[in-house]
Amino acid sequence: MLGKHLTCVALGVTLLLMLSHYPTSSEGSRILAIFAFPGKSHYGMHSALIKELVDRGHHVTMVAAYTLKHLNLGQNYTEILIEPVYDFWSDVKAYFKAETVFDLSTIGVLENHFMLEVIGFTTTEHALKQPKIQELINHPSPQGQYDLLLCEQFYQEPFLALAHIYNIPVVTSGTLGFENHMSQMMGLLSPWSFVPHGFTDYSDHMTFKERLLNSYYSLAEDFLREYHYFPEMDKMVQKYFGHLNVTIPPISQMEKNISVMLLNSHLPLITARPLVPGIVFVGGMHIYPPKKLPQDIQDFMDGAEDGVIFFSLGSNVQSKDMPDDKLHIFLDVFASMKQRIIWKFENESIPNLPENILIKKWLPQSDILAHPRTKVFITHGGLFGTQEGVHHGVPMLGIPFYCDQQLNLRKSERNGYAISLDFLTITHDLLRSSLEKLLYDPKYRENIQRYSRIFRDRPVGSRETAAYWIEYVIRHGGAPQLRSAGLDLEWYQFYLLDVIAFVVVVAVVVILVLGYIFKRLLCGVAGGSSSKKLKVN
Repeated sequence: MLGKHLTCVALGVTLLLMLSHYPTSSEGSRILAIFAFPGKSHYGMHSALIKELVDRGHHVTMVAAYTLKHLNLGQNYTEILIEPVYDFWSDVKAYFKAETVFDLSTIGVLENHFMLEVIGFTTTEHALKQPKIQELINHPSPQGQYDLLLCEQFYQEPFLALAHIYNIPVVTSGTLGFENHMSQMMGLLSPWSFVPHGFTDYSDHMTFKERLLNSYYSLAEDFLREYHYFPEMDKMVQKYFGHLNVTIPPISQMEKNISVMLLNSHLPLITARPLVPGIVFVGGMHIYPPKKLPQDIQDFMDGAEDGVIFFSLGSNVQSKDMPDDKLHIFLDVFASMKQRIIWKFENESIPNLPENILIKKWLPQSDILAHPRTKVFITHGGLFGTQEGVHHGVPMLGIPFYCDQQLNLRKSERNGYAISLDFLTITHDLLRSSLEKLLYDPKYRENIQRYSRIFRDRPVGSRETAAYWIEYVIRHGGAPQLRSAGLDLEWYQFYLLDVIAFVVVVAVVVILVLGYIFKRLLCGVAGGSSSKKLKVN
């Protein structure tokens, strides 16, 4: 009897081992990845995702604005490089009549939307004109070439037409944490009463005025997308895809065929909100275990007995373009402090640089934040840097400029691990006092360490989560089971405007009928009284 049990156990173990190594239908899949937007910071997420897919045995053909060849991804990676890199900031600065990106810190919510429209129109058309992209569009036998289209969810919608050419499902990845229109794309209306628009600095506990403005901004953006942005992008689709013998739906319809949307955020950096299964948060995908620092940076930090302040405004806002009056404020305050400062400064040519400041054109941001002597992170509030600051538990001094940076930093401030300053109103005293609070008030470090533990506490890593959902869509040839019936509704049905109109009409009709009846009754009573008076007379 014991021998039979042992035999059964051995067979069971053998079967489990065979199943664990049995290739699934998604292994070795062919993925067409379109990351055409030339935002350098976006490639932190893109490169992490592509590397994960290649490491898992998939064959990835990537349309890229920046090369990933430094990652040595091997034979399973093919790159179609868009050249030259498009300078979209020149278009933005011309549109807003700004000299530098620093001048954009005062633009409003809807102006941010128009800025992204400008970026989307110009960068998308620049990519579509490329001869190698034209080869993708005009492939003589597209069927069976790829198993999945992976696109960036960032104002590049005409590329969704490739899914119809190659007859493949779509997964998108968004470097922004969440925009209100994303939920509508997946068939769910975000409650504007407690889900703030991504370009405001509102919390999820809004005043009446904030709820009113939040509803206005969200509804206005939906109308702008429907009646201004989509028609322009549809013209671009017709221009570059209209000659094909394939029916390409309008962009508003193509958006609704996205199987899964991978978004660059995660609790607690985003507030709790209703979601559909097809929206998956994978924030922190770009964060890896810290690597050894370059020796000069390592020595500079190791020798900082009072700690290090790390200053970086990202890849789009460059410190070298900072107005002279603000530059001198930062230099004077830094020179007066006993901490050492590491500053991402793009031309490395500040005259009379104080000894406690190290400047570099490029810096390994996450690795510096991981160093135990890093005490404060001065940041513009981009989502990648904010996530790195939280992950490594470093209090932040934020200086937001545009788009989601206001929301990211206001939320960080409310959570008690950051201080947010307006760039235009920064003074010596304000900058110094803010840095001293972050350095010497223990509540900021205690709060960010608590949020760091929450951010890192998840059942599966972000890269593994993203890869799972991509493979899930490939395995099932799409994900209609994740699709919400809200996608089948017209916009006025989606917002229940037809129901509201019906209720209003019924209420008006009832009031009019009751008014008419009441008037007739009054006339009847008045008429009866007059008749009695006549009889008496």
